[in-house]
Amino acid sequence: MNQTNDDNHILTEEETEELIVKFDRESNVRHFTGIPDIIIKCLLILFAVYVFWVTLIATLPEQVRRSAFLGILVFIGYLLYPARKGMTKRINYIPWYDFILGVLGSGSFFYYVINFRTIISRAVLIQPMDITVGIIGILILAELCRRVVGLPILVVATGFITFAFIDGFSLRRVIHQLFYTTDGVIGTPIGVCSTFIVLFIFLASFLEKSGIAKFFIDLANSVAGFSVGGPAKVAVIASALEGMISGSSVANTVGSGSVTIPMMKKTGYKPEFAAAVEAAASTGGQIVPPILGAAAFLMAEFTGIPYLVIAGSAILPALLYFTGIFFVVHFEAKKLGLEGLPKESIPRFLPLILTKGYLFLPVIILVVLMGVGFTPAYAACFGVLSAFIVSFFRKDTRFSRAGFVEAVTNGSRNTIGVAIACAVAGTIIGIVSLTGIGQLLIGQLTSIVNNPFLASTGTSLLVALIITMLTCLIIGMGIPTTANYVIMATITAPMVLNAGKAIGVEVPLLAAHMFVFYFGILADITPPVALAAYAGAAIAKSNPIMTAVNATRLAIAAFIVPFIFVFSPEMLLIGTTPLSFVQIIITSIIGMFNIAIGVEGFMLRKLGVPLRLVAIAAGLMLIDPGVILDLIGIAISAFVIFIHVIMYRKDKRKLAEAS
Repeated sequence: MNQTNDDNHILTEEETEELIVKFDRESNVRHFTGIPDIIIKCLLILFAVYVFWVTLIATLPEQVRRSAFLGILVFIGYLLYPARKGMTKRINYIPWYDFILGVLGSGSFFYYVINFRTIISRAVLIQPMDITVGIIGILILAELCRRVVGLPILVVATGFITFAFIDGFSLRRVIHQLFYTTDGVIGTPIGVCSTFIVLFIFLASFLEKSGIAKFFIDLANSVAGFSVGGPAKVAVIASALEGMISGSSVANTVGSGSVTIPMMKKTGYKPEFAAAVEAAASTGGQIVPPILGAAAFLMAEFTGIPYLVIAGSAILPALLYFTGIFFVVHFEAKKLGLEGLPKESIPRFLPLILTKGYLFLPVIILVVLMGVGFTPAYAACFGVLSAFIVSFFRKDTRFSRAGFVEAVTNGSRNTIGVAIACAVAGTIIGIVSLTGIGQLLIGQLTSIVNNPFLASTGTSLLVALIITMLTCLIIGMGIPTTANYVIMATITAPMVLNAGKAIGVEVPLLAAHMFVFYFGILADITPPVALAAYAGAAIAKSNPIMTAVNATRLAIAAFIVPFIFVFSPEMLLIGTTPLSFVQIIITSIIGMFNIAIGVEGFMLRKLGVPLRLVAIAAGLMLIDPGVILDLIGIAISAFVIFIHVIMYRKDKRKLAEAS
């Protein structure tokens, strides 16, 4: 579609790509044509071959596997990512120094691969050559991180490394820890990335090329397009579904938002609200099972809890998150008197499912395989294979040779940002392990939240959660969700557990880590740095800050639910029975209904401030699992609705008498 003067036009593929590059560093890559393009694609394909070979066939030592993984990506990274954004305009151009940096960086990691046995035998007594190679590898990795991920995570990592030197550790000891052990650059984060995350990135790439994203939008249209304010509800449903295959809030916002935001504006939603709906829903996509965000795989490794259990525990919080947005969107539409989409523009549900429902099969196969005992890595491999096979069921979804190559190369390229963030996050874990600074920070934070006054009032845990929330949001302003989770899980999650013990509350390990995971994601829509909201604002041509404020308001459930599941782990399916689970779902959805009318200030008519506050209070009681609170919440909710209906009928009588 060509550019028009209509602000509500659906973005072209080129415009969508420009927006993703603008707000997502990982998409800011060089462009190639001809022979250079073929060479780059061959390198990306060879990396994919390496990944699947290591997963399915080879048995390499962990240090070798992880170092080779990083070595390949560092070389490709310097070929793809320029030193500055403006340098992507020149086609087929790579500066000489990037070749040198790529070779030196890759060579540093392969030096470890080649000399693995010898270096291991030296233990901490590494030689000057080993130290030099380690320094070069870490510095070149840091520069690539600046290009791909950004400066904030480097600032944090540099602070931790500086502390190690201040604490008296020698250069030899620091380099050994960071470069030659599994407590540094090639530590747990890159281990999880190279084992699980990378395969799910390939799965997402294959699903995307199969046309599942368009199917999600069509499916959402067929379900909700006709209802009041339909396009906004379509955005909520489509983004929740697309979140299953996309690990990026920005990419999700731009991908589905390029279609849904113009539709919402055309229906009558204000630009700030339309962009906020898409940003909030797209950000929430990272908490949607079964794939979740990349950090969920790290959570499984850090906690020792099976990934499938983590995915299952995320079901109810994700449901409440999107239910809250859905209700607010509905009441906003009612308040503005908006209609749905014309019937002729809405796909029919049953024919759509019958013709394209097979695109869900890879996701179903993934869940079933993990459920019967396959590792996430093997399940993802079969998911990729099934996504390729089912694409041949129809001509319009069938993989062409070019489409297959693009799916593979996109998967390889999308791995670079996550892998580099994981590697740099590994340096933080390495310094924490070397110096004990983690225990020091945990001790200091624990002493703050467990002071006599807070302990006597029983608010230690609440204060610990608030500190953790604010820290996650602040650090998350410039750090990817994956790295944010690594830092917070290392430092603040133990503080939450200790604070719970101080007041006699046994906080489950999963609840503490899930709390950190949630608020790391929410940084994408929380002002002042809210990249997903800014991306949505660029499409809607709205004020970015107001868009972020609206997105935060829409995502109110995500700011409430984590606090509740820490105090009441039943929300994470911990210690629940089937009957209690059904009860929790029903009462929690009613609770979100109350919170939505309180936040929006509208149901059948406007609500006054006192009634809004009462509705929110009832909603909180209903969301918090517990029979007594549920009964009180239902009673208050019924009272609010009763009063509201009486006032609404009174307004109608007055209007009838006046006419």
